Amino acid sequence: MICRVGAVLWLGLLGCDTPGSSRRAETVAVEPLPIGADTVVVPWTNVPEAAWLGGRRWAVVGADHEAASIVDFATRSATRIGGPKPTELAKPFGVFSIGDTAFIADWGMQRTTLWTSDGTLVGSIPAPAGTRGNMPKARDAAGQYYFEVPPIAGPDGSGLKDSTAVVRGNPTLTVFDTVANLAPLDIAEIAEQRGRRYERIVFSGTDWWGIRPDGRLWVARVRRNEVSVFEGRKERRGERLPDPVLEVKRPDREQYIQAFPDELRSMAEKLPFAPLRPPFERGFPGVDGAVWLRKSKMAVDSIRRYHLVDTTRALSRVFTTFGNGLIIAAGRETVLLAEQFKGGIRLMEIQLPAAPPPTAPR
Repeated sequence: MICRVGAVLWLGLLGCDTPGSSRRAETVAVEPLPIGADTVVVPWTNVPEAAWLGGRRWAVVGADHEAASIVDFATRSATRIGGPKPTELAKPFGVFSIGDTAFIADWGMQRTTLWTSDGTLVGSIPAPAGTRGNMPKARDAAGQYYFEVPPIAGPDGSGLKDSTAVVRGNPTLTVFDTVANLAPLDIAEIAEQRGRRYERIVFSGTDWWGIRPDGRLWVARVRRNEVSVFEGRKERRGERLPDPVLEVKRPDREQYIQAFPDELRSMAEKLPFAPLRPPFERGFPGVDGAVWLRKSKMAVDSIRRYHLVDTTRALSRVFTTFGNGLIIAAGRETVLLAEQFKGGIRLMEIQLPAAPPPTAPR
């Protein structure tokens, strides 16, 4: 048996007390997504963050180029938010949306700004001291904001052993409380001439989370490979998802190291690597409370899977994409896929196939 346990994975040395994936989940049909799609190119380098604004518009943030744009596939255009030389944005790095409004986090100005789908500024939220300056990642229908507050690493990184907190703030951001804790990161102790330090284990995975409009928190638990939902303080666990075992091999390590600038690659080569990839790399919200999970794949693979988990915490659909592009946001009937190439980033709006009819009971 192969079991994921904490920072070390340990083949046959420890027994697993959690079951494998649900038999029902194993039977969900795999649906390939089309390769061709409407495309808009942005002159950025790294895969951006994005959020759906309704219709065919998406808010897209390229932190490496300190830029945010409204991408409209109806006109196949990308319009920079705030104009060519924006004064209301300095160093945007994240985005989420409520309806047709984009909430763009900006660490340069230490605030989150609100923009309509036509690029009009309609408000701002200063980074609150109550979250150590961390900016909101979600908001519910009652106007409460939700933050991800990581532990303080400390000079040697040992603080990373603690959990990241999901913190809720009231609409005026004057009262805060912790609603959940994410699993601690998998870290390893590294001995150097200057002493010992702690580093996160590469490919060890992390929990992801989001908020449904009714204020219920979902957490994609990477170690259990399932999506849980919090109802009050009670965590209701979801269905165990299919999890192919993917060994981290030399091409995976080389691909990771090559992403670093030349002057930092020798440092990257010394980082600790997990022996297996996590079951998923990213979780992000769909519409109506659904959750998308971007499954892990090996560097040599050309097919990537995505799991769509419904509001009952069960796997409802499985999609595949071909190539190196990544789905970065989801709308009601479409998804946004980003693909790096020599000239920048291709953004592609892909139509989802109609949902298959429900299976008749036997």
